[in-house]
Amino acid sequence: MLGSSVRKRGLAVAGICAMLVVAAACNDTSAGDPPAGGSQSSSTPGASTTPGGDQSQTPSTDPASANVTVTPAKNAAAVRPDQPVKVVTSSGTLEDITVSDKDGGKVSGSFNDSKSEWTSLPQLKPSTTYTVAGSAQGSDGKTVEISSTFKTLAASSRLKASVAPLDGETVGVAMPIQIFWNNPVKDRAAVEKRLSVKTSVPVEGTWHWVNSKQVNYRPKEYWPAGTKITVNIATQGVNAGGGVWGSASRQIDFAIGKSVVTKVDVKKHTMAVTINGKLARTIPITAGKDGFTTRSGVKVIMEKYRTKRMDARTVGIQPGDPEYYDIHDVQFAQRVTSSGEFIHGAPWSSGSQGSENVSHGCVGMSLKDGAWYFAQTLRGDPVVVTGTARGMEPGNGWTDWNDSWTKYKAGSALA
Repeated sequence: MLGSSVRKRGLAVAGICAMLVVAAACNDTSAGDPPAGGSQSSSTPGASTTPGGDQSQTPSTDPASANVTVTPAKNAAAVRPDQPVKVVTSSGTLEDITVSDKDGGKVSGSFNDSKSEWTSLPQLKPSTTYTVAGSAQGSDGKTVEISSTFKTLAASSRLKASVAPLDGETVGVAMPIQIFWNNPVKDRAAVEKRLSVKTSVPVEGTWHWVNSKQVNYRPKEYWPAGTKITVNIATQGVNAGGGVWGSASRQIDFAIGKSVVTKVDVKKHTMAVTINGKLARTIPITAGKDGFTTRSGVKVIMEKYRTKRMDARTVGIQPGDPEYYDIHDVQFAQRVTSSGEFIHGAPWSSGSQGSENVSHGCVGMSLKDGAWYFAQTLRGDPVVVTGTARGMEPGNGWTDWNDSWTKYKAGSALA
């Protein structure tokens, strides 16, 4: 009887202990999935693993063990693309940390001096699953493998850039850098912080927002001849506002050619061309007649055509109008405004070149002078026109140089 009583008391105690263990398990908040957004981090212990081989979520108490924390947390969803990925070990060093998407694209990052922390650039793609991999070696000499995945949030729209000049192009000294966005940018400051310009010689310059879908860059003075320029558009992962997130980054490298500065004096009917600071040629020209006055201001050569058809219908003059023209083979044509002003060879006005203005707004010259001038210029060379009361309209071509430096700088979202 005594033995039976002891056995009963033992079973009762065991039952109470089992209930306590179950209660403790039900109240453990560390076992659940991390919340969306990736604000939590996951911990990987130094050498502790479950029987199935998965790493335990309970950090080792051994201070020499490489307890690793990864942020965003393992299996996190809706992670912001503009947040960095961090991998930290409490002991020892990290080795070969990579963050990559399913296509093998890797996120750039760097270690701190002690290699106890690795931090990525905040440049993740939206709607993308990333894998964090690598290893850590604790001061106990034991190696721990690191493996974690997370997914970034979905973007309502993605931000991409088109750029002028083109990668590898050589352009003139007045060429503005122009970035055209496929979607409107609401947070201009956030986007502008991701843009940078590096030059082979010191150059002072600034970004200037034309509108929500275009931002330009120009130096205070014309680019120095021969300058090498790199434009970094590090907008992958940027929050542009309104549900628009950057989905790609770009780098553009271009160069500045020789300095060719053209000055057109409409009143004197002359065009002076200065190359690398020296007057190379003064050309007799004709410009716009009454009713078709050539605009004064700083223009930039936008396009070059060896032969160009010019049809007056493109500027609103219809067949039957006395001012209508349709010339199929205008030679050495160089566009300087969006509205249709060109500098070109004009043999039909040779009797007026140097003495009167008879064109519909273009600057015309002999074919010989036109050929010479065409051979000297690049897209991006400046053409400074004076002598008329008609000014340049903002945006009618590449009009960046018609603003004062103070006004132009004020167009930066970071000014």
